[in-house]
Amino acid sequence: MSKDQYTKEDELKDALKAEEFEANQEETQENEEVEVKEEPTTEELIQAEKDKYLRLFAEFENYKKRTTKERIELFKTAGQEVMTVLLPILDDFERALTHIEDDKEAEELRKGVLLIYQKMVKTLEQKGLTAIDVKQGDVFDAEVHQAITQIPAPSDDLKGKVIDCVEKGYKLGDKIIRHPKVVVGQA
Repeated sequence: MSKDQYTKEDELKDALKAEEFEANQEETQENEEVEVKEEPTTEELIQAEKDKYLRLFAEFENYKKRTTKERIELFKTAGQEVMTVLLPILDDFERALTHIEDDKEAEELRKGVLLIYQKMVKTLEQKGLTAIDVKQGDVFDAEVHQAITQIPAPSDDLKGKVIDCVEKGYKLGDKIIRHPKVVVGQA
């Protein structure tokens, strides 16, 4: 091999390498331009941060409203357990009053028991307790009443309706804490 041939081959190789280098450089510049175009602008970044802030603020406002509502519900029914324990005592007072009415000699005792009963009822009503009013002939509602038995209806108009209330029901606010126990006329 001559020295001139070796040089021409080297020159061709160098020329090919130079072309590849230029092509790679052009690709790199194009990729950089594409990358530059893909980067968000400052305004887009600010808008994205504002959006995140507004979403976080709305989520926090919803949390505050939910906890406030839960707290109000808790305060409304906070005394439910105490009220439930006092209901049998209230029933005992009512039974005592009906038996004392039969006894003519115990008029002073009746007045004292009645005074205590009225004071207790008034105090419980101030705390949100209300009696559920049930009368004979009311339509039976399974969501409100608790049927303890069914008896044949004395008349056709009492079929499927309340015939007697065995035990009073009570509500604390809007929540029923004890359903009235009723006897229903059988159809």
